[in-house]
Amino acid sequence: MTGRIEVRGIRFHAFHGLTRLERQIGVRHRVDVAMTIDISRAARSDRIGDTIDYRAVHDLIVRVGREHSFHLIETLAARLARELLEQFHCQRVDVDVHKETPVVDGIVDSVGVSVSLSREDAHA
Repeated sequence: MTGRIEVRGIRFHAFHGLTRLERQIGVRHRVDVAMTIDISRAARSDRIGDTIDYRAVHDLIVRVGREHSFHLIETLAARLARELLEQFHCQRVDVDVHKETPVVDGIVDSVGVSVSLSREDAHA
């Protein structure tokens, strides 16, 4: 049975961006993650050890988001997708990264990028 583990609205302050302001002062980021997995075993056992613990997903996103500084959120999103595939037994990950306070001349709620990566694509 295929299912999706979703963790939405992970927020952290980080230093990703092209401008000096973004790299020195930083901006708030929001990440949404969906991981496609086989949930058959977890559905039968009702044990956290048979699925993906969303707390561990949250911790990985925040750690990677804060430990690194990328010029592009595309790079951050791709790094997160690769790390999630390496750390968890999932078939596919979808990662959305948004800057909630982007440095632009005008008013926007956020700017963002979405990436999808399957286990097969990661090994190609």
